[in-house]
Amino acid sequence: MDITTKIAHFTSPLYLESGRILEPFDIAYETYGKLNEKKDNVILICHALSGSHHAAGLYAGDRKPGWWDGLIGDGKAIDTTKYFVICSNTIGSCFGSTGPMSEQYPSSEPYRLNFPVVTIKDMVKAQMQLLSSLGIHSVRAIIGGSMGGMQGLQFAVDYPNFAKDIIVLASTYATQPWAIAFNKVAIEAIRRDPRFNNGNYAKDEFKEQGCDGLAIGRIAGHISYLSPDSMNEKFGRAYVSNDGLFELFGRYEVERYMEYNTSNFSKIFDPLSYLYIVKAINTFNLSRGYESLHDAVSRIKAKVHLISFSGDMLFLPREMEHLAKMLKRNGQKYSYNEIESNYGHDAFLVELEKFDYIIKDVLELADS
Repeated sequence: MDITTKIAHFTSPLYLESGRILEPFDIAYETYGKLNEKKDNVILICHALSGSHHAAGLYAGDRKPGWWDGLIGDGKAIDTTKYFVICSNTIGSCFGSTGPMSEQYPSSEPYRLNFPVVTIKDMVKAQMQLLSSLGIHSVRAIIGGSMGGMQGLQFAVDYPNFAKDIIVLASTYATQPWAIAFNKVAIEAIRRDPRFNNGNYAKDEFKEQGCDGLAIGRIAGHISYLSPDSMNEKFGRAYVSNDGLFELFGRYEVERYMEYNTSNFSKIFDPLSYLYIVKAINTFNLSRGYESLHDAVSRIKAKVHLISFSGDMLFLPREMEHLAKMLKRNGQKYSYNEIESNYGHDAFLVELEKFDYIIKDVLELADS
């Protein structure tokens, strides 16, 4: 599988939904496979909150492949011997695209809290600018889970003729109070961390010790990505063997797991980027800018394929089902599958064997 990683630089302004302008800006992106002469074999992958443009394959010296490596590759559901696959890092992130710790031109100082609030609509608009610069004016399919699914739906509504198929996993048409409440824990934990210093920290401040506020907030997020059943199955009531049961801070295995995963995460993910991306998720509402959700959905011309997971406690299956029913009433092209899963929200990243055949069938059917 051919893997290419690049950063595209844009001097033309990106007009944001807030009314502010981002200029200049960069977008980091990765491609897999080869673009054919007609440029009609393109599949766009959209990442979730903590993801990046590195969706598949291994970098030299790495032990862990890209976050959707099980789906993307030669002979896999998203077959890179057939398709030219692109995944870009969203604006606001911290993995190469312009975000709050990027230099605020013409100064060499980071934006920090001067960075404008970005929305899912803005992320999509930036990706359209990237694809246009590559000479790509339509794609075979757009595929994404969670926040990536939000981007897929926004593409479908704002650019109705851009994609033939939109595949959305574990997502929603508008972020609900339950999810916003989980995100609030992370927001407040970061803001109240003394080392966060209202965003005035050095670029490498958290590389060694991590950001405690982000680690705590990520625990809340991680709980929402799992489910009671998956936690019972994974940990049960097992206690850390070298921690005393009657020590005040002795831990159950589930506690140690949360500590380990979230502590590592807080060393690699920028806390300001986390705040900005969470804001984009919280403000996501497919109907904003249109008279109603029905009005927004009625614009869609692509075939929309919705995949939910029964154990998802963050974006409930009924949210995806609501969209499916609306598409059905409108006589629009769609499919809906609720996957039986006890894993939780992150099933779209973990239990690939439960839905990869759906993605493969969608792509093969349209190619036949």
